[in-house]
Amino acid sequence: MTRFIFIVFLTFFISPVFAAENGVTAHRGNSAEYPENSLAAFRSAARLGVDWIETDINKTADGHIVINHDKNTKTVSDADLVIGNSTLEQLRKLDMAYSFRKSKGLTETECPRIAILTLEEVLPVILEFESVKLSLQPKNSGDCVDKAIEIVRKFKAISRVGFNDGNLEWMARVKKLEPGVPVFWDRFEWNDADIETAKQYGFETIVSHHSKVTPERIAAVHAAGIKYGVWTVDDPALLKKFLQMGADRIYTDVPRILLELKKTNELGFK
Repeated sequence: MTRFIFIVFLTFFISPVFAAENGVTAHRGNSAEYPENSLAAFRSAARLGVDWIETDINKTADGHIVINHDKNTKTVSDADLVIGNSTLEQLRKLDMAYSFRKSKGLTETECPRIAILTLEEVLPVILEFESVKLSLQPKNSGDCVDKAIEIVRKFKAISRVGFNDGNLEWMARVKKLEPGVPVFWDRFEWNDADIETAKQYGFETIVSHHSKVTPERIAAVHAAGIKYGVWTVDDPALLKKFLQMGADRIYTDVPRILLELKKTNELGFK
């Protein structure tokens, strides 16, 4: 039995302990153990007990919202298509597990081919679990926000989603359409004025790249009544460091490790 198959067994047959709010965001699902942005990665993260799963949305040439990190498919699939210039039918022909399978040295039997997902296919999986929510990051178009919210409304899942990105116009659009939907505003180049901007638009969380985090910035954000998140952290030492600094949320490809750290260290679940 390969390591991959053994992880599948653990994920599907060991019951997790869920926490309503624990500050663990699974980046593209449990992407260390499964192909990123796949149903298996999403279900695994939910079963582990994360409270949020982050994923990425792109609009196809024929108006569908599909799940993929980049505006093209070259980093994960067996072909390079620009999503905005491609139809859903064209994209469905790609093997979205190709790069993961190759990186892990797996066979197609051990890690079967998977097709690109639509948002309509992902939301029912999120709704299977009571304690997990889905954070959507628009990638290739501001129209993704309007279309995604339309789809989420159709599934009656507004209370189960949020949005994250650094584009102020797009995140402000979220608040205009659905004021109650949480926004995790990404900031790579830090500016102290970002705190006032976040307050102005009602953004609940400011999320910094891990290279920009300082205790002073966390304290300043907290003093404004806003939560502080960090992306994307996989190193256990850094995970522990940011927990001890008081980060409210950490985006990670290794949610299993972060959850274990939160269980075993003195901080506990926040």
